[in-house]
Amino acid sequence: MQLVAPDILAEARGLSTAMLGTLAALGLALWLFGWRWHRFWVVAGITLAAGLIGLNAARPAGVQVIAVGILLAVAAGMMALELAKVVAFVAGGIGAWLAVQWVLPQAQELWAVFLSGGLLGLLLYRVWTMLLTSLMGTLLALHASLLLLEPALSFDAVSWAGANNAALNGVAVGIIILGILLQVVATPEDASESVAKPEDKDKDEPHIELDEPVERPANWWKRLLPSTRKAA
Repeated sequence: MQLVAPDILAEARGLSTAMLGTLAALGLALWLFGWRWHRFWVVAGITLAAGLIGLNAARPAGVQVIAVGILLAVAAGMMALELAKVVAFVAGGIGAWLAVQWVLPQAQELWAVFLSGGLLGLLLYRVWTMLLTSLMGTLLALHASLLLLEPALSFDAVSWAGANNAALNGVAVGIIILGILLQVVATPEDASESVAKPEDKDKDEPHIELDEPVERPANWWKRLLPSTRKAA
């Protein structure tokens, strides 16, 4: 299993330096702020994927390619947050499938592994989102960084990545784990924990005792109903 694929490096060699720098910065942001900005990443990713699918599907059919792509992207973007759980289920299932197939190549009944991984992805949605964003950000930043360093250091990034596959996998796994830890640190506390409890607020505020009771105006709907109080 190659986390830094030489084939992807060979295909991305034609990108400009500005584009590679943008991809590296995007990967760094995804690696560091994956969970904190996870709603933005989900909406942007699903919208972009739906737009590309619409463009590719409309091209052989001969219809308006741009119109279909834009409409599908807008529709997917409006439903992105609802589709986030579905994406987590599918991603968890595929991840479990690939992991078991990598460890046990002769394993059977992989559909059960896929369903188990999908359910685990739903139950551990936050952890799974951190793992996915850290993985995608690491791979994006590593591929872009190798291509940026290729002209500066005068080496062949494709052949070097193929020769040092094991070392790159180890570095990538370490960076992924570090990204998960940094996302936990960078994630702000929940609003429920930061809001002061009503009991603490009442303790801080001084209580003022009034000699005469304050008459509160009756609600308007009580004026429409006959009085049911008995005379003392």
